[in-house]
Amino acid sequence: MNPEPFLQLDRVIHEKGRLGIMSLLAATPELSFTDLRTHLNMTDGNLTTHIRTLQEAGYVAVTKTFQNNRPLTTCSMTEQGRKAFSEYINLLEQIVQQTRGGK
Repeated sequence: MNPEPFLQLDRVIHEKGRLGIMSLLAATPELSFTDLRTHLNMTDGNLTTHIRTLQEAGYVAVTKTFQNNRPLTTCSMTEQGRKAFSEYINLLEQIVQQTRGGK
């Protein structure tokens, strides 16, 4: 088995919480912080930390607005994030194919 695909996995995306965020944002153009928190069953602090990491990597954009006089934070995947996520998924597919071929 070739270990190279494993070594190429994006460590920013690979962490379970960030993978969940990226997966949800890949399926939906924009989600509120509250929706992400609910879907992923994360605490505010945990989700904030993961979003910040993804934002610093350039994978997620965060927008802060007001709705009905209440703060609303929304997240969306950037073009760079879409590309990185697509590459990540392609590597996972390679790993799966390699594993199936090794049987």
